[in-house]
Amino acid sequence: MEESASIHEALLWNPKTKIGKMVKSGEIRNIEQIFEAGKPIKEVEIVDTLLPKLEDKVLEIISVQRMTKNNRKQKFRVTAVVGDRNGHVGLAAAKDAEVKPAIDTVVREAKRNVISVKLGCGSWECGCGTPHTLPLTQRAKCGSAEVIIKPAPKGVGIVASKTVKTVLEFAGIKDAWTFSKGRTRSVYNMAMATFTALQGISEIRNPEELKAMDVN
Repeated sequence: MEESASIHEALLWNPKTKIGKMVKSGEIRNIEQIFEAGKPIKEVEIVDTLLPKLEDKVLEIISVQRMTKNNRKQKFRVTAVVGDRNGHVGLAAAKDAEVKPAIDTVVREAKRNVISVKLGCGSWECGCGTPHTLPLTQRAKCGSAEVIIKPAPKGVGIVASKTVKTVLEFAGIKDAWTFSKGRTRSVYNMAMATFTALQGISEIRNPEELKAMDVN
């Protein structure tokens, strides 16, 4: 039902950006064309049109408060991930006074943050050549949380905490070793660190750069 609603919205969409108009007219039929051009995605309908099978999942809903001169204001912070389980993943966090609007906002924002993850077979123990894991080891931090993701042989699965595993699964990764340091109980920090690590691979434009990097 949600997928049909997204497609319906895309059909009624009146694009405001040049990229959006090119997608609507059919000049751009693959989201990889946008990534290769280095253009930002400013309209969520672009993603709905080019990636209609995108799934979304709420990772965390927490109550946050801040003091004002008059009283204490409470909002809900929602962290969510989107992905097609085939090389595309997005992540975002949003706040609102009510949970439902926060979820709607964060899913739209996560779609605008979608990246293309280069999958491969970077494990020296495997060498099957199929895109089931990462092409190289990646590490990233968010706050005090640090995540290290290493390519694993086919069949191992994803050895990770629930949050890290979910983000990797939505990206289409089937096998990986992961190691975490710091404040690992923070869902937001762990998810963002994982997403940042995947971003590092997505930013590699030339395949020759992978060969030049240390995968151990």
